[in-house]
Amino acid sequence: MPTCPTYVETLIETSSPRGRIALIKAVDEGRLDLTSPGFMHQMSECLDCRACEAVCPSGVAYGRLLEPARTQIERATKAEQPPGARLRRAFGLGLFAHLWRMRFVAALLRFYQRSGLQRFARSSGLLRALGLGGLEAMAPAISPKFFVPRGQRWAASGGPAKTTAFMHAGCVMQVAFAEVNEATVRVLQRAACDVVAPAAQGCCGAIAIHAGDMERGRELAKHNIAAFEESGADVYVVNAAGCGSALKEYGELFAEDEHWATRAAAFSGRVRDVTELLDEIGISPELGPLEVVVTYQEPCHLAHAQRITEAPRRLLCSIPGLVLREMDESSLCCGSAGIYNLTQPEMAQRLGQRKVEKIAAVRPQIVATANPGCALQLANGLRAAGHAIAVKHVVELLDESYAAYKPTSRASSANAASTLG
Repeated sequence: MPTCPTYVETLIETSSPRGRIALIKAVDEGRLDLTSPGFMHQMSECLDCRACEAVCPSGVAYGRLLEPARTQIERATKAEQPPGARLRRAFGLGLFAHLWRMRFVAALLRFYQRSGLQRFARSSGLLRALGLGGLEAMAPAISPKFFVPRGQRWAASGGPAKTTAFMHAGCVMQVAFAEVNEATVRVLQRAACDVVAPAAQGCCGAIAIHAGDMERGRELAKHNIAAFEESGADVYVVNAAGCGSALKEYGELFAEDEHWATRAAAFSGRVRDVTELLDEIGISPELGPLEVVVTYQEPCHLAHAQRITEAPRRLLCSIPGLVLREMDESSLCCGSAGIYNLTQPEMAQRLGQRKVEKIAAVRPQIVATANPGCALQLANGLRAAGHAIAVKHVVELLDESYAAYKPTSRASSANAASTLG
């Protein structure tokens, strides 16, 4: 219970894993109605961060209870939802199902942000009048150029490739964090990987699955499985922890599907978070100094769902000059959790403020993380609190370190040390 973000904030039993499991059991036994307001609220308030799974001594797979419960709620209430709510849901999930739509909407948002319209809307009070101020502030800054997978291939740097990596471009990543995707390609090349970005890939399906739309999630998963099988790549590499967690669980998603179970399980076995792969195969030693103080925010679906905690830290500590300062509660959810900011804004804000306080306490110059949702939540929270602390992906710092490498200066230092010896 102390690892549950909502319980830590509320200290209410039903806002804990144990409480929610008791509610699910009560519904299963007919003692509580599936559509009772309290039950639906608790299934929605849970962040699905999986922290409880990582520490549960009985090994309860809590996520396998929560997501089907949400699916059943969605099925039972779909007909009763107001037309506006159904339209918003269909539009939102449709953006992830068809990434050309995501890019189209992102292009419109980029125009709004860069044309002066955003400045006018904020200064004129228009957003406040329409009640859109909070929602608009959460929108990510759209990248100048999108990272669109079109079948690109990049060769490993400096010799034969150790492996061929399928680059997962993601959804939000390709429009709001294109620079992270580009840095990921460069870092993989430096680690002696050939990299491919097949056009047939798509959304991992995590947003749909967390929202209770399992069927849409499975359809999206089939596209990615087929794209990987046709690519000839050895590993499927992801730089977004939430996506990686969903991709690694395709085997469970199709466990009862006789046509896809074997393919899905084989696919999931080849998925690697980028920090996991780099730690596994080793990185180039040609790293330049970055004289910065960094703290690491652990994405929930990297630390708890994938159980990857040390690899990102080892990579950060490999950078010369970088000082890693650990914050308290580094693995407690920051309140992002996919679209949680939209469905549970009050709790998301409370958890975001809590995280910002823990970050500020160790006085870093940079917060490193490995998930786009975390990056957005942290950047917005730090900015709102008046902290000039940058937020970067672990691979961005590695990429900057590679760019700072000067072989002549390192050779000169080695010669000088040899002469002194």
